[in-house]
Amino acid sequence: MIFSSVRFFIFLAITLAILGLISRRDLKKRFLAVASCFFYAAWDWRYLGLLLVISVIDYFCAIQISETNMRKRRKAWLILSLVSNLGILGWFKYFNFFIENANALLAQFGVSISHLDILLPAGISFYTFKTLSYTIDVYRKEIEPCRSWLDYATFITFFPELIAGPIVRGSVFLPQMGRSIGPTKERLIVGFSIFLQGFTKKVFIADRLATVADPIFANPGLYSSFSVWLGVVAYSIQIFCDFSGYSDMAIGVAKMIGYDLPENFNMPYLSASITEFWRRWHMTLSSWLKDYLYIPLGGNRKGRARTYINLMLTMLLGGLWHGASWNFVLWGGAHGLALAGHKYWSVRKGGGAVLSPWMGWLLTQLFVTLAWVPFRASSFQVTETVFRKLFAVGGSGARWVPVWLFYCIPLVIFGHILGLSIEKARKDSSACSVGLRIIKKLGWEVDSSTIAGPYICGRRVTILGLYILFVWVLSIFYFAPTQTSPFIYFQF
Repeated sequence: MIFSSVRFFIFLAITLAILGLISRRDLKKRFLAVASCFFYAAWDWRYLGLLLVISVIDYFCAIQISETNMRKRRKAWLILSLVSNLGILGWFKYFNFFIENANALLAQFGVSISHLDILLPAGISFYTFKTLSYTIDVYRKEIEPCRSWLDYATFITFFPELIAGPIVRGSVFLPQMGRSIGPTKERLIVGFSIFLQGFTKKVFIADRLATVADPIFANPGLYSSFSVWLGVVAYSIQIFCDFSGYSDMAIGVAKMIGYDLPENFNMPYLSASITEFWRRWHMTLSSWLKDYLYIPLGGNRKGRARTYINLMLTMLLGGLWHGASWNFVLWGGAHGLALAGHKYWSVRKGGGAVLSPWMGWLLTQLFVTLAWVPFRASSFQVTETVFRKLFAVGGSGARWVPVWLFYCIPLVIFGHILGLSIEKARKDSSACSVGLRIIKKLGWEVDSSTIAGPYICGRRVTILGLYILFVWVLSIFYFAPTQTSPFIYFQF
């Protein structure tokens, strides 16, 4: 079920209604686990067994790790968890990828290995990282293992973030299991406010820009250099609005139920360096890669050369995590080089400002936008064609100027300006920008959560606020494409 579909709205309404009717806390959690399984089964019921297997293995391994102080036994149970999770992920996601590359090497000997018809389970990359972090944290003695199978099953299957994140760690979610969940007026207001912001990003902007980016990346050779540039820019905005929109909707739905999910995006296109970009983009993934890959590799503790190597390895594996394609490895490698280059240049400058903020912002956005090309392209050939077109090497082509791109760009700019004013107000309580004054005039207000970050919600009712909200919702349904497209990160 796609969050922006009517089917999901019906499912969510029924789920919230039943949670509101059930009085016992344990029954609420049982129902929530069942509803989450139903949500996942709507994609393919056969893979519920996979979720069950992973859950049982990690639940059991974590308890065994905590019940012994013998280092070898603790490590053995951890290895069992890691091998099981990564083995399942590798089988479903990377088996055919390795077969393809093996066939390329064996072709000169006339040997070929057959591919298997493997359907990638929805969200497997996300819930694998979630379960891995849980057992690793128990092994590191950073959290106690969950002793309740019901609580652990609810944690693993929690439907808002099950398919495409945010990547929620046990240390964030499990302490919330003692809450009394279910819809309340406050939760519904806050959750709907966050959900509506994400819904707007997805339906009003991302789905519209998909109609610009998709045809250009499907046949880049048919278009002029100018049109290909517009297509690449459209995709850079599309993927941000699509993925941050999903994260907002997931956080909003979780709020309606009674749980807090971590903030996942913080205006990444305001970044003035590639390092800042990764502090703002897909924050739960970047922190996961840092804590469970970069630091265990040695981080920056083993000299400069090793630091740069660790950055490269982390981002190469981060690229491969996104998909079984050398294009993703290229994307990850490009970001690894950029991170290493920025760290090297910062060290040479003694930690001071490397460039002016405006120049740093411009170069960062240019790099990020160009790096999205291999991420989006279906093959190396498409990547090469797009780059040839971008730099006017590929000859002439059809000049297409998509009007919707120029409608969406001002909306994204306005959103970032508003977000920047909120960010400044959080750092300086005495600051009151024009954006914040407008929000208050509409009867809305900015609130903040230590986990989910800042959000706008409408707790007071004003005529102007209701009118703007009505026009807002009406505009979404009037101008949105008739077909709702799946979220980009569903494929990962």
